[in-house]
Amino acid sequence: MRHPILVFALLAPMLIMTGCSMSHESDGEDEDHHSEGGHQVSEGHGHDDSHADEAHHDSGIGKPGDANSVDRVISVVMDDTMRFIPDSFEVVAGETIQFYVVNQGKLAHEFVLGSAEEIKEHHELMKKFPGMEHDEPNSISLDTNGAGTVTWSFTNAGVVDIACLKPGHLEGGMKGSVTVQ
Repeated sequence: MRHPILVFALLAPMLIMTGCSMSHESDGEDEDHHSEGGHQVSEGHGHDDSHADEAHHDSGIGKPGDANSVDRVISVVMDDTMRFIPDSFEVVAGETIQFYVVNQGKLAHEFVLGSAEEIKEHHELMKKFPGMEHDEPNSISLDTNGAGTVTWSFTNAGVVDIACLKPGHLEGGMKGSVTVQ
């Protein structure tokens, strides 16, 4: 009779943990850092500019912008020619730009802002984990016919790179730049 009690005592914590885990999954939250705080925008994976966490991604390329303080909106088209249209932009240090990004291709594409080093590091990571999607203030992943925004405050003069880090896309030429004056 002691054996069933012992088995139950050993299995109870596992059952409780499994129940907690299932409960967590059903609430729709995702702890992967590439998906935190995001919402889907027209078949794409964007971020909520109104809750931009400046400490989350404050770097030499700038910081997440406030959607209520946008200086300009710039439209960008992505398609299966592996290009951003247009692929270069000029902004002034201190400007907050809202990039309105549309994927007109049949493939999923990304719009990622970063320094050359950040893009290179993240590109290597994407090669190892090709299914990884981005949902950080400096990026957006969009499915076919998806549209969404990236709102960014450019704080320092220099060049900020733009890239699609889906496997093969950067190698195919899907890159661009923002010159910050």
